[in-house]
Amino acid sequence: MPADLIYSYTRKQAIADGVLIEVPLSTSKEAGIRYPVAITSALWESLIKPTPELEAQGQSFEGRVWDLVFMFALYARTATSSTLIYECLFQMNPSKEPELHKIKAVIGPGDTSDPVITIMLPEED
Repeated sequence: MPADLIYSYTRKQAIADGVLIEVPLSTSKEAGIRYPVAITSALWESLIKPTPELEAQGQSFEGRVWDLVFMFALYARTATSSTLIYECLFQMNPSKEPELHKIKAVIGPGDTSDPVITIMLPEED
């Protein structure tokens, strides 16, 4: 017999709380993704949010998010499971070459059971 559900934390609540950050639909659609995409705040802070030094070199939130979702879209074309590990280059230090980072994406049901995509650091769930 299944246990009674005591509490459920929805995707909508996670977005409202800042635990997840929504990728603009226009960005994901332009990359060829037809489902809503959100990234974790840990991924946002560690890879997406450019430092002031990187901003001075032309790095932007929009460009880094685009790279993230575009690379997801490329890798997703050959995916065989609902969890995908892929790689993406990010400029992390203004005086060094871009670095290759592993990224994890999970495709699953959202709050209304429609498909959603959550992109995160590999060690996140």
